[in-house]
Amino acid sequence: MQKAISRTLLASASFAAILSTTPYATPGLAADGIELIGFGARQKAVAGADVADSVDAMSMSINPAGIVGMERQYQFGISAEMPVRGYEASGPLVVLAPGDVQSGRPIFPVPNSANVSPIDAESAWGTVSYGNGGINTSYGMGNFKPPIYAPAFPLPGVASPLIGPSAGGPFGGGFAGIDYEQAFFSVVYAHKIGAVTLGLAPTLAAQTLNIQGIKTLAPWSSDPYHLSDNGYDYSFGGGIRLGLLYEITKGLRFGAGGATPMFMTQFGKYAGAIGQHGKLDVPADVTAGFAYDLLPELTIMVDWKHIFYSGVPAFGNPSTPIGLGALGSFGGPGFGWRDTDSEAFGVEWRATKQLTLRAGYRHSSAMIGSQDVTLNVLAPAITAHHATGGFKYELTKNSSIDFAAVYAFKNTLSGQENAPYAAFAYALPSPPYPVSSFPVVVPPHYGAGTNVTASLSGLELSLSYTYKFDAGDNSWIPTHF
Repeated sequence: MQKAISRTLLASASFAAILSTTPYATPGLAADGIELIGFGARQKAVAGADVADSVDAMSMSINPAGIVGMERQYQFGISAEMPVRGYEASGPLVVLAPGDVQSGRPIFPVPNSANVSPIDAESAWGTVSYGNGGINTSYGMGNFKPPIYAPAFPLPGVASPLIGPSAGGPFGGGFAGIDYEQAFFSVVYAHKIGAVTLGLAPTLAAQTLNIQGIKTLAPWSSDPYHLSDNGYDYSFGGGIRLGLLYEITKGLRFGAGGATPMFMTQFGKYAGAIGQHGKLDVPADVTAGFAYDLLPELTIMVDWKHIFYSGVPAFGNPSTPIGLGALGSFGGPGFGWRDTDSEAFGVEWRATKQLTLRAGYRHSSAMIGSQDVTLNVLAPAITAHHATGGFKYELTKNSSIDFAAVYAFKNTLSGQENAPYAAFAYALPSPPYPVSSFPVVVPPHYGAGTNVTASLSGLELSLSYTYKFDAGDNSWIPTHF
């Protein structure tokens, strides 16, 4: 048994290392903020409403308690994210380029893998690796942010000083966007005591971050040299995920899962852009729900999830006001994200011995207010309604494939542009003026007559393969499929 466990752990760790080289970039599509609504194809097909109904290895990414009673199995999968995101802006803008600005890079791969190994009738262990959302925007040079000059001085012979230079792009700093990616690897143990099963999953986390095109905001950064265009930076850390599964009656189950914050190292290259000098922890979350077998072949599921974005200052701090040296500082501006709640409903119909059909719906509460829309054009995590569906097909008694589709309906967020603090001086010719300059201070404000509307919609397709070993088969590589 010990040799089999060692082989399985080695294989899983090796696969996780391979996956870690693949980008886990998503722009908040099909997600509650930056957290995906599911990681395996089965989870996505039922809108993530499976905390009380674990049927495959990837389920332990939500509820580590659900693996007791499963056959020994491997599962590998990949999702293709296809978002449509961007913004429209108009009026006397000072931060953003005007017009209809759309992000590029429309397709992102997000892989996952898991395995389960029973220990005895009451306990099991496994490993799971997955990508969990992130942020990605990629704005080109098609829209030009013009330089900003001070208003004309009311007396002749005085030139208007340049306040904000521009090199093109939506923020005047050229090609702009954020690429924020997350990857997780957990070792899971679950044990059943009567009708209750408990699960524990110590989790390692890795993040990457690249910010481009916002160097024109250098005067408002606490560390201008670590604000923008510094290439990819890396952050590492971890936390713990816990799970519970309770069989209330035959056919009715209650499940709960949750994770501590993933405490991460700082992003040193972007300490002048991300709050708390680059400290970007992964927020804690909690999920609870019920599953009921309405018929022997029909299961319905309902879930509720809460994510504590406000507990991470870089996410939760308001994005305004922006003063000199504010970006990246302790207590400085964040994205203004509130805690989010989501409700999910899923249904699974085992239509035949080989074919299972699934569908679901998920709603997520608004996490960004109109006052924070300006900075959030870089991270438009604003989807609210998701429709999902999919199927499982058993190729053989050992092998099966799962497919899921998730559609995030278009959602928008509108507000006035958030203009930062500005100070400048008019150079006055002397004579005839008694002073050589006329200083002007403009406090942070919302631009009158401006409008910024961020939008996000898209499609996600997922496919996974599961192999279940025969009872007593302790081989590393399957001998038949």
